[in-house]
Amino acid sequence: MEIKRVMVIGAGQMGGGIAQVCAQAGFDVILNDISEAAFEKGLGVITKNLSRGVDKGRMTEEEKNAVLGRIRKSTDLSDAKEADLIIEAAVEKMEIKQSIFRQLDEHAREHAILSTNTSALPITEIAAVTKRPGQVIGMHFMNPVPVMKLVEIIRGLATTDETYQAVEDMTRKLSKTPVEVNDYPGFVSNRVLMPMINEAIYTLYEGVASKEAIDDVMKLGMNHPMGPLQLADFIGLDTCLYIMEVLHEGFGDPKYRPCPLLRKYVNAGWLGKKSGRGFYVYE
Repeated sequence: MEIKRVMVIGAGQMGGGIAQVCAQAGFDVILNDISEAAFEKGLGVITKNLSRGVDKGRMTEEEKNAVLGRIRKSTDLSDAKEADLIIEAAVEKMEIKQSIFRQLDEHAREHAILSTNTSALPITEIAAVTKRPGQVIGMHFMNPVPVMKLVEIIRGLATTDETYQAVEDMTRKLSKTPVEVNDYPGFVSNRVLMPMINEAIYTLYEGVASKEAIDDVMKLGMNHPMGPLQLADFIGLDTCLYIMEVLHEGFGDPKYRPCPLLRKYVNAGWLGKKSGRGFYVYE
């Protein structure tokens, strides 16, 4: 199946980034959010990103305007009837995603593929609320989307080979590298990354070393570009906690138990860079 028009659900950091790379690759994009204000905010970030590319000589002003011209506003999920591929990038809550997918299944054309950008939730469970589970798949983009090359493509239990191939081909057109992953909690990226971050938080919690020392060990000794505690702040501590809870519930293994210090910070509203304070303080 040839994908020509893409609908992205959610104009936030991830959804806006996905819409941008799709439009840059030449796809017509319907960018959907619940309000015009949310759409305009997302479009503003996309415009800023593209303008930075113009300033650095990576594209011309005409190319920037052409990309923006391929992005169209939507505040109604019934616009899914115009898309060949829908990429949902809403909040990481199963009940919200299932509600969206029920509506998309009702409105989307018979051949359309429904995908989710979830970072941890089971694709099979999301697909189960639709009448087309074979056409439901995970497309886990990395943040920031315009920069990071990886897309984890996650097959649900019923995902067909045709669906997978269409999404893999489209991912390559975005100049991204698709990696096939099966449907287990956290997939590969967060199943490996989040327990490492959680263990770093335990190391701080138990007084083994200071936050700066823990981050320096991983940066200077393991060649990580960013220490795990700083990275947790950038991801969002609430997101880290949520993914650890998904892993803990999904596998029932105590090794995935979220560190009490992580839970304490989230309960205090210390969510990392976005709230101004996490393991570090941000001005």
